[in-house]
Amino acid sequence: MLYLELLFQGIVQGSIYALIALGLTLVYGLLRILHVAHAALFTLGGYIGVIVTNASGSFVLAVAVAIFFVGLVGVAVYKLAYEPLLDKPPYIALIASIALFIAAEEVFRIIFGPYGLSYIDPPLQGGLELFSGFYLKYGEALVIGLSVIMLSLLGWLSAYTRLGVSWRATVTDPDIARAFGINTQNVRYLNFFIGSALAAVAGVLVALLNNLVEPTMGSVPSYKALAIIVLGGLGSVRGTLIASLALGIIESFGTIYIGHLLDRDALAFGFLIIVLMFRPQGLLGTK
Repeated sequence: MLYLELLFQGIVQGSIYALIALGLTLVYGLLRILHVAHAALFTLGGYIGVIVTNASGSFVLAVAVAIFFVGLVGVAVYKLAYEPLLDKPPYIALIASIALFIAAEEVFRIIFGPYGLSYIDPPLQGGLELFSGFYLKYGEALVIGLSVIMLSLLGWLSAYTRLGVSWRATVTDPDIARAFGINTQNVRYLNFFIGSALAAVAGVLVALLNNLVEPTMGSVPSYKALAIIVLGGLGSVRGTLIASLALGIIESFGTIYIGHLLDRDALAFGFLIIVLMFRPQGLLGTK
């Protein structure tokens, strides 16, 4: 029973990692930019989720508002911070992204206070005992269910719609995509909107599970997400999903069996080092 509980907890954590890291993968695949400021959008989603739920009493409304608002903020980040730097070396955009993330943390601290916010009446409390010894919390079930739905919708959009074909064509070769009449600018806007919306949902779900959102809550997910996209193979969506679930499960079991040797957060980089020793290109990356 312990193994089943650890596996389930790993899947829950891996689902959250997947929502965060997939946005990074989408941005890197399109622009070859390591979008560190993505973690600030994750935090913003958490704040919106708590504030809107406390004000309206509707958690569903909070998720919808977080998706829409954070998606628009993500587009603004691209327009104002990254677009003017596209003709510069990639490290320039990386430096700008790190600076933006640090600045965002300070803005959150100034506006919302340094101690964080919590739900007045936390939603989705309690759970069900599926069988003897295994207890399923409503919040954890929502994490897995919502992650599956959103990632499935993203896969359908990418594979079976004209918009998705334009998206993949722009990632493969922007110049040829433009020659065939694809508006690559709109594709980039869509890319940032979707990636930011996924981060917003992850932020709302983490705030729900922890009943807390604070200015620095994006710090740890930011470096774990970077580790995940390297593990999966830079730009590989399938690799990102596999690496996210693998990392979540390894952390879950690792805290029990080697937690006295390595901190939970250190396991991400331990796993990264081991994988890259044998596959420097990542799990599904190309040489």
